[in-house]
Amino acid sequence: MAQRHPDPTAGPVPADALAGYLRDRATEFLRALHLHRETGAGAAASEDSAEAARALRRAARRISAGLHTFQPVLDPGWAEALRPDLAWVSGTLAQEHAHTARLNQLLLALHRLSGATPFPAPARPTAPRAPVPAGHPSAGTREAPDGSTGRAPHVATATVTAPDPAPATDRASVRSVPAPDRGNLTVGAAKAGALLDRQLTLARTRAHSTALQALGSSRFHGIADKVALLASEVPLSPAADGADLRPMAGAARERLADAVTALPLLTAGSPYNAEALIHGLSPDPSPHPQDAAWHQVRLLLRLHRYAREVLGAAADPRLLTVGEALDRHRDASEAAAAAAQAARTPRIAPATAYALGVLHADQRHEVEAARYAFQRAWQQEALGTS
Repeated sequence: MAQRHPDPTAGPVPADALAGYLRDRATEFLRALHLHRETGAGAAASEDSAEAARALRRAARRISAGLHTFQPVLDPGWAEALRPDLAWVSGTLAQEHAHTARLNQLLLALHRLSGATPFPAPARPTAPRAPVPAGHPSAGTREAPDGSTGRAPHVATATVTAPDPAPATDRASVRSVPAPDRGNLTVGAAKAGALLDRQLTLARTRAHSTALQALGSSRFHGIADKVALLASEVPLSPAADGADLRPMAGAARERLADAVTALPLLTAGSPYNAEALIHGLSPDPSPHPQDAAWHQVRLLLRLHRYAREVLGAAADPRLLTVGEALDRHRDASEAAAAAAQAARTPRIAPATAYALGVLHADQRHEVEAARYAFQRAWQQEALGTS
C-alpha cells in the first residue's frame, strides 16, 4: 500500500487559501465564458472557441473538486447545490472532444493493425453536420453496400495474438509482425473505418448541439451567476475559523490509496488478462465490469492533485505519470466499447465485423498495457513517499 505524502507546507493552511483558490478558478471560468462568446459558439466555432470550452471545463472541475474535498469549511447548502451543476457543465462540454479523440484513436489503430495505406483524414466541414433523421440510409444504422450477406455480425478472435503490454517501444516492435490473417483484416479495415467515422461523427455532431443548447439554457445562466458571485465572495462556514486544510487534503490522499489497494494490481502486473477480453466480445453491451474501479481511481487521483493545488504544493511528476496511465486506460476502454458497438451494427459484411473484432481486442490489450504501466508508476510513486 502506498505511504502517505509528507505535508507540502511547513505549517497549517488556513481556509483563506481555499477562498483565494476558488476565487481564482471562478475568474478563470468567467474569462473562458467571455472568450467562448466572443469567438463564436455556434456551428462555425473556431479553435479559440474550442480552447475556451476546454478552459471552462478545467475551471469547473477544479471548483467542483474544491467544494467536495474541503466541504467542512464551506457553507454546506451552497456547496451541495453548486457542485452537481459544475459537474454537469464539465461533462456536457467534454463529450464532443471525447468523440473526436476516440475516432482518431480507432482509425490510427486500424491503420497500424492492417498495414494498409493510411486512412485519409475525414473531410470535416467548417460547421458540424446536422443530425441525420432516423431511418435515413446515412444514419449509421447499417453499413454502405459492401457485399453484405444479411447475417448477424460475427466477431472472430481465434487468430488474434495477445501482445505483451510492455512499454510503448516494445509494443511497437511486437505489433510490427504481420498477423496470419492480415489480408482479411486489410479488406475489412477500410469499411470498418468508414463505419466508425459515420457513427462517431454523428455522435460528435449531436454532442456539439447538446453543448450549445446547454450553454444557452437557463440552468447554465444560473450557474454562471453563482460563479460570478463566487469570484468576489466565498461562503465559508463557521468552522472555517482556525481550520487547517491539510487534514482534509490528506483524507483525499487516503481515499485514493484505499481505492488503489482494492485494485487487482497483481493481475495488472501480469502480461495479459484474458478475462478482460471475454466480456467485451460478448453480446452484452454493458460496460466492462473491471473498468469501473479503475475509472474511480482516476477521479480520486484528480481530486488528490487538485487538493494539492489548493495547499500550494508543487506539481509532482510522479502523479502526472500515474495520471497519464489512467487517462490512457480510460481512452482505450472507451475506444474498445465503441469498436464493439460498431460490430453489433446489423447486416455488416463478415470482413468488416472481423476487422472490428480485431480492433476491439487491440484496444483491450491497450487497456491491459495501461494498467501495467499504472502498476509500475504507482509503485515508484509509493517508493518516493516517506
